[in-house]
Amino acid sequence: MIGLALFAAVLHATWNAVLRTGSDRLWSMTVMSFATTLVAIPFAIVLPLPFAAAWPYLVLSSCMQVGYSVFLVHAYRYGALGQVYPIIRGSVPLLVTLGGFLTTGQRLSPVALTGVVLVALGIMSLALGRHRASKESIVLALVTALFIAGYTTTDAIGVRHAGNARAYAAWIFLIYGALMPAAFIAVRGTLSLDIRSPETLKALAGGVISLMAYGAVISALALGPVGPISALRETSVVFAALIGRIFLGEALTIRRVTACAVVALGASCLS
Repeated sequence: MIGLALFAAVLHATWNAVLRTGSDRLWSMTVMSFATTLVAIPFAIVLPLPFAAAWPYLVLSSCMQVGYSVFLVHAYRYGALGQVYPIIRGSVPLLVTLGGFLTTGQRLSPVALTGVVLVALGIMSLALGRHRASKESIVLALVTALFIAGYTTTDAIGVRHAGNARAYAAWIFLIYGALMPAAFIAVRGTLSLDIRSPETLKALAGGVISLMAYGAVISALALGPVGPISALRETSVVFAALIGRIFLGEALTIRRVTACAVVALGASCLS
């Protein structure tokens, strides 16, 4: 269980690194979506259709995932992996927790309050100092986190109306797989693809890695409790900083590592 959760964390940080290194990140994200679509097709055929009540949530979630993809691409245009990724990962549970508090009056436990403080401190540390993230990358990272929090909340409701969670997930991938290329064509006009080019193979590999990360998390959740697994998964922010340093040549100061660790700990508390 522990190994699977950590493996998922490494994989999640890795596919973000693949995206960060792409020469055309919007194109890379679009090609990455092809891998998830191909895997989803047989499941959508075999499994029963989600119930009618789930379809508005399926469409809304898929649209928000396209928005998340677009803003993630732009965030990496202005910021380093070791800065943008921790801000996004830390902001999502923070936004979900605060959203629940503001909209439903859900009371925050001492652990959740500690998580809020830690995530806020970690993000502020990444946003300040000599090697701070740019304003553009911070804003784009926060908007990206808003989209993630939005589709996560939508899926939490929609899957309960679907009748079959696997069918719901398969159709999410299919709808997103149709909308993402459509969004790319709307912005760029055409979508060219050379299956033999290194960039195409790298993008497809990133899509496969993202699927493996998803599968590893699901497998870990089948073996153990949600809390510890979610906490271990948040260590991906530390792995992202290390990957950024080793493979992308990004600055890795003690302050940045500490900030990433603080964000990971805060996100774990919120998870």
